[in-house]
Amino acid sequence: MNTPIEDGNNNLRYAEYVLGVLDADTRAEVAHEVLVSGEAATAVALWQRRLMPLTDTIGEVTPAPYVWARIHDALQLDAPARVTPRKGLWNNLQLWHWLGIGASAVAVALLVVVALPRPTTTPTVVNAGYMASTIQQDNGSTGWTATMDLQHARMVVVPATPVALEQGHAPELWLIPAGGKPISVGMIARDKPTTLALDPALLAQLGPTAALAVSVEPIGGSPTGQPTGAVIAKGAIGAAPDAGGKVAMIGVRRADRNRV
Repeated sequence: MNTPIEDGNNNLRYAEYVLGVLDADTRAEVAHEVLVSGEAATAVALWQRRLMPLTDTIGEVTPAPYVWARIHDALQLDAPARVTPRKGLWNNLQLWHWLGIGASAVAVALLVVVALPRPTTTPTVVNAGYMASTIQQDNGSTGWTATMDLQHARMVVVPATPVALEQGHAPELWLIPAGGKPISVGMIARDKPTTLALDPALLAQLGPTAALAVSVEPIGGSPTGQPTGAVIAKGAIGAAPDAGGKVAMIGVRRADRNRV
């Protein structure tokens, strides 16, 4: 992979962030950059646009039962809980052991995703405290990418492919719960990153059964509280992170194009 010399290191970090192969500390740093820097958010969106098509021809393969049994055994999920003295974070060897296992699992999962045929899927990278979504246009191009910071109750939406709209109209982002009506998240820009605050009611609706969609509305938003214009992009949301939040995961979920 060729990158410009002057920013090659950063570009590589953003590519590795999209692939999910960074260590926990570096991944957290890049995630923070995406939230506070429009340049970083745009770079991540560009790498998602370049790398996500690699999985377009990947078909679904169910792992053999013994694979899950080995993972279950390796992680000692059936081991009885033991009461141990409280340790500081930096001296907690068990935590670093789990993080090491998690990093290895991420690398293995990534190889499986790239190597096996798995058609019509939308990869989403889920990190502790974060959710992500690739919002695709009807032609298959990525229109926007959305990163949700659950801890700080905010969402960063980055345009990947600029969308041409009629004068007097703008894109509005909607959250669509399973079996529910669309909920407006807010107006977003078609040519620059947008940061949106997430209220508690909306946060409660986030999860793997929900989706995001973008419709064309009058400047200022839909006058009815529901989409009134054409829906031009939609995408699935990554699964909620484990409550412990200690191991980063890569999830691949089938985009439900019939939710809107």
